[in-house]
Amino acid sequence: MLGGNCLSMIILAAFILGAAIGWFRASKLGGNRADKLQYALAHALAFTVVGLIVTVILARSM
Repeated sequence: MLGGNCLSMIILAAFILGAAIGWFRASKLGGNRADKLQYALAHALAFTVVGLIVTVILARSM
């Protein structure tokens, strides 16, 4: 059974994964540091929202 700490880790993992994907995507496109930060933040926020939705669904199913 998943506990509260395990569910909150989903959100944190989604944030970190999104930031990493955004950073690497901007790097691949040849962006400067500001571009990389912007992509990282945008992806991190999007992944965090998805992670939050997944967390709510998992918490309600228990």
